[in-house]
Amino acid sequence: MTTELVWHKSSYSGTEGGACVEVAPSTEAIRVRDSKDKAGPELAFSSAAWAGFIAFAAAQQVR
Repeated sequence: MTTELVWHKSSYSGTEGGACVEVAPSTEAIRVRDSKDKAGPELAFSSAAWAGFIAFAAAQQVR
């Protein structure tokens, strides 16, 4: 059985269709794709790798 992914666009994404990504959690990984190329390739990250990325990105915003 294939489960359809539910994609979420960044809240920082404007309505102009700029350079944004979308993410979709699945049971195997966190998937990431270019919001302008929905049929294009996807990256897959483990939950631990994604959590590390989010922690790093959040720390950069504080600076």
